[in-house]
Amino acid sequence: MQATTEAASRPRVGERIIAAINRDPRTAPHGTRNDVVLAAALLTVAACLALSTDEGRRPDAVGWTLLVAAHLPIVWRRRRPLLVLATVVALVGPYHAMDNNHAAAAPASYVALYTLAVTGRPLRTVVTGVAVLTVSVSVMLTVNTHQALELIRISGWVVAILFCGIDIRYYRQYVAAIVERAERAERTREEEARRRVAEERLRVARDLHDLLAHSITLIGVQTSVAAHVLTADPGRLDRTAVAKALDDIAETCRTARGELRTTLEVLRERGTADARGPLPGLHGLSDLAESARLAGAHVDLAVSVGDVPPAVGAAAYRITQEALTNAVRHAGPEPSVRVDVRAEPGVLRLSVTDDGTGPDSAGTPGFGLLGMRERARSVGGTLDAGPREGADGFEVTAVLPTPATPLTTLTSERAG
Repeated sequence: MQATTEAASRPRVGERIIAAINRDPRTAPHGTRNDVVLAAALLTVAACLALSTDEGRRPDAVGWTLLVAAHLPIVWRRRRPLLVLATVVALVGPYHAMDNNHAAAAPASYVALYTLAVTGRPLRTVVTGVAVLTVSVSVMLTVNTHQALELIRISGWVVAILFCGIDIRYYRQYVAAIVERAERAERTREEEARRRVAEERLRVARDLHDLLAHSITLIGVQTSVAAHVLTADPGRLDRTAVAKALDDIAETCRTARGELRTTLEVLRERGTADARGPLPGLHGLSDLAESARLAGAHVDLAVSVGDVPPAVGAAAYRITQEALTNAVRHAGPEPSVRVDVRAEPGVLRLSVTDDGTGPDSAGTPGFGLLGMRERARSVGGTLDAGPREGADGFEVTAVLPTPATPLTTLTSERAG
């Protein structure tokens, strides 16, 4: 079974040939070893051709020396193609001038010429090819005019080899460009995927912070109320007040559990990558105000806005939630908080102000203000937060771009 798997994964002969054609010979693995084998094979073919008497005479000792020496540079053809070609021509020139078998030296010359064509610039290749033909014909004219004419006749093979090498060079550049574009596209997709993951993690972190910070703050305040009722006057225990405080805690826990379940369902969503589930909106501001009232705050809510995009509504909801949480936590006992949401031409303006001492800057820094600013920026808006000018308390102001228009009637909720 393992042998069958290895055989199936091994590339076929055709695939290996195509891979060799597509690969730059200068970067091929085991290039020197392969060129040693190639030089030995070419020398064997040359020896067989030299022993035949079809073209020219059999080489003598000097001819054999030149023929063997002309094959040695083939070992370094990948690293120095132009130098190898020049060396081969310098050696086969005297070999041909001695009227030795002319076919024997042709394979090595063709290989050196092809290597130059496939690795060098086209202009240099053409110039070098013309120079090689000129030198070869000049040498043959001094030896045998008939052989010189025969060399001119077969020069088409030289031209064919040159243009074959140039064509393969361009083909390799084309394949390399395609591969580079594919790799660039893959890198772009990976970067986009990482960016989306980072944005999603940041969004989930903001949601969890807003949800848990708000709920835990309310539970802490309500627990303190219950503890105060239990310890204020043990002899006259107000069971109704204790039961109400515990019910408020239970209701806050149920609400937090529901929102947390919704968030986890979004994280587990197996459908589209952009699934967000139902977003909170401006319709939920009254629930936030009621939760803050249960924690002891006096909330004045005024909403004067029509329909807004879901993302803008969600941003306004979360900013208000975090601002109310900070007010309940830091503004002192029973703070007065005003929430004002109104539509102006092209923007949604949100402000949350309280009359307390503001966030405790001496405490452990949190992510509330940072999260609110990120919420505003996520929809193209801005947010300012800081102590109120000329008065006690803290103020959060957000301006969110939206096509919403003001309503003719004002929706207002007040609690003393």
